[in-house]
Amino acid sequence: MLLTVSGPPGSGKSTTAELLADAFDLDHVSGGDIFRELADERGYTPLEFNKLAEENDEIDRDLDRRLRDIAVTEDDLVLESRLAGWLAGDEADFKFWLDAPAAVRGERIADREDKDPVRATEETKAREASEAQRYEDYYEIDIRDLTIYDLSVNTARWNPDAVLDMLVTAVEEYDDDGDEGKADLDLEYEF
Repeated sequence: MLLTVSGPPGSGKSTTAELLADAFDLDHVSGGDIFRELADERGYTPLEFNKLAEENDEIDRDLDRRLRDIAVTEDDLVLESRLAGWLAGDEADFKFWLDAPAAVRGERIADREDKDPVRATEETKAREASEAQRYEDYYEIDIRDLTIYDLSVNTARWNPDAVLDMLVTAVEEYDDDGDEGKADLDLEYEF
């Protein structure tokens, strides 16, 4: 089974993906971890590498290629990244999108990175805008198009365990005899 967890920074992707992997005894592959590995391999901090990615499309393409390869070749895992649902495409059994208001996400990031919440929110909004433009330019993906996802959850409304319960219920209660709506994502990307 391949599950994807996507969403903007601070939406709870990592927390939820880890919990979901534990709930179904699946491996967890994080796009953030792979991004940090790529940065480390090239001698950059993640922040420096993210800035460099704005000018060098090979960074995003390398990350996305690795995530797509994992989605195509691996099984029994939770794949987590902003583009995981798009990159996994038809390989994914279920695609989940997590989100929360920008101020809430900014607070979460500020807590995690020990920075001012207003600054964290501003930086996050700028990062999201930059990434959204890159996804559009590289792959013609509109990251705001949530129609590919099976379930979208505002994680500011529920605690992590409640969000997990929703996703687990969605997977466990699925009956393919009644399935009339899996998004068709037969996409080809040029990495």
